This record gives sequence, C-alpha cells and structure tokens, in this order.
Amino acid sequence: MNVSIITVGKLKESYFKEASAEYEKRLSAYCKLKIIEIEPIKLAAKPLGTVHNALESEAAHINRNIPKAYIIALDSGGEKFTSEKFADKLLKIERDLCFIIGSSEGLAESVKQSANLKLSLSDMTFPHRLARIMLLEQIYRAFSINNNGKYHK
Repeated sequence: MNVSIITVGKLKESYFKEASAEYEKRLSAYCKLKIIEIEPIKLAAKPLGTVHNALESEAAHINRNIPKAYIIALDSGGEKFTSEKFADKLLKIERDLCFIIGSSEGLAESVKQSANLKLSLSDMTFPHRLARIMLLEQIYRAFSINNNGKYHK
C-alpha cells in the first residue's frame, strides 16, 4: 500500500525530524510512505483577508501533488476516532491513502470539501509541527493493530 502525507511546512526542530524519521522507518514494514512538503505562503504583517488567498494558493500546490488515493484531510472539525476504530477504518478502505496537513492557518475549504474524510486528531490544540508526528504515530499504530503487532496495548 502507498501512503502519502502532503504537509504545508517543514519540520525545523531536530527532535521533530528524529521522531518523524523513526515512524517513517517503522512504517516501511507496512507501506511505501511518501512525505511531500509544500512551502507555506507568507502572510503580510496585517493580512486583511489574505489568509483566504494564502490558503487557496497552498491548495493549488496541494492539489498538484495529490495522488489517486483515498484522501484524508486533517481538520479540527473532522471526525474523531479511537486508535482501534481508526485502524478499522483504514483496513476497510483497501486503497492507497493520502493525508493532507494544512499550515498553521488550516486548509482551504476546497481541499477539505474534496477529501473523502476529514479527520480530527483531538479536541485539544497542539503545535502545528506536532500534528505530523501524531499522525505518523497513529498510522503506524493502525498498521500494527491490523497486523496483530505488539505495539498497541
């Protein structure tokens, strides 16, 4: 199975890079993972409505990179799953997967509307860069659950 993660922005801190690399290595036993980083659009000091324009510009870059797959957009208003239910959901899809993580400003409505599923990682607020690590961990956990691995307890 191919799994793509399209993310707006790059990991800068070494500890996030190390965590990402660890889950990427672990996931290699279950899937072919591809992470595509999109450069975020810089906002002026006084955006005055430019957030919408920036999100639409990012959406154009995102859309150019979306493979033929089941699209899951991360969205704070999306569906929430337990780890077990998320694993079951991924098992039932039976297609390549593409997860989309927006910038700290979120995702354009057009991207969210074109997704097959909108996924919320939590009701809590976390640093944007941590979302990638949390998503990688949950994807790994789901594959482990579905393959009767010992990771999930």
